[in-house]
Amino acid sequence: MEGHKIKTKSKFKVRHQKHKLFRANDPLLSVLMWGVNFTIHELETVNIPVMLLPEHFKAYVKIRIDNQNFNKEVMPSHFKVKEYCPLVFRAFREYWKVHDNSFRDSLTEPPIPLNEVNKSNITYYQSYDRRFVLKCISKEDVEQIHNILPEYHRYIVETQGDTLLPHYYAMYRLTVDDKENYILVMRNILSSKLKIHYKYDVKGSTVDRSASDKEKLSPCPTLKDNDFLETKRIIELGSDQKNVFMERLKRDVDFLVNQHKMGYSLLIGIHDLDQGGVERERRLSGVDMNTSDLSGNDSSDGSESPTQINDDSSFDEPFRMRSSESSTRRELYNLGIIDILTNYGMKKKSAHVAKTKLSGSDADGISTVRPEIYARRFLEFIDKHFI
Repeated sequence: MEGHKIKTKSKFKVRHQKHKLFRANDPLLSVLMWGVNFTIHELETVNIPVMLLPEHFKAYVKIRIDNQNFNKEVMPSHFKVKEYCPLVFRAFREYWKVHDNSFRDSLTEPPIPLNEVNKSNITYYQSYDRRFVLKCISKEDVEQIHNILPEYHRYIVETQGDTLLPHYYAMYRLTVDDKENYILVMRNILSSKLKIHYKYDVKGSTVDRSASDKEKLSPCPTLKDNDFLETKRIIELGSDQKNVFMERLKRDVDFLVNQHKMGYSLLIGIHDLDQGGVERERRLSGVDMNTSDLSGNDSSDGSESPTQINDDSSFDEPFRMRSSESSTRRELYNLGIIDILTNYGMKKKSAHVAKTKLSGSDADGISTVRPEIYARRFLEFIDKHFI
């Protein structure tokens, strides 16, 4: 690539292994690791523009590999990698202090599958250091991200990155065995260092909003609105923290309404300090402390917990808040909005009519409603149960 030109197509044969082996049990993950390494390296040769232009939101890096001889035991002999809008996503990473080398280091080790049961059958992975979540998305999701990306970028700039919205870091198309796979990389809202004892996904709706018996078999299941209500859960932030949180949440929700989005949730991860044991410091050698080292997933299998907790943890963990001093519980809360790509178009309008007829008297509790109604109900639910 030369200058700031990003749209690239390449085809070449790799004959000798010159760098690390990208070994994973799944060839798709091996290709992902290879692709991240390649695309980050490509960015090193690009002059970064002072201002992003409309063409940057349509640009891509694309490469096809044939007759891949090295690492052939775990890498397919033919594959393609495409990174969407590389300069745009790099700008996002810089806003949130995730440096390219750190990002590459996290994603060129085999990602870990997240095997938690979910009704949508979506596949998730987390980076080996738990900083990032990798979500397998649909082609339609890719289109929705492209549609929202310019306004999302503007919003991130205006808020200086101070948002509960998902932090998007990269988006790829990986073609393996003639099958196209789309992967979205984002910050993990849940802690990379602390065990999550309780987890909720709340929308403010009640129809079909309970975790199934199968889902509840997980070591730390993602519970939903009705489970939240049945356990009489309260998130105790105290008035000052709640005001800050609700102001940020309302601002983010207004943005989603303006983008005609609905169906999003607030993900709540709770670390119980009493269950977690004594707070202690884990020193990490070779870690770039200028990067956002906070974005990994919970460790529901009982791995190390906890690590150092600073009084000013908002810098290291932007989605984290602590229970108020007056609370009877000693808890840390990781809070962030997820699943923001559902557009309220004709398909959702039809679903709203169908669900309204099926739900009868419970129609007010369905999740498929107009963005303005969805936002009001969502905010009212959070406001009521956060004190």
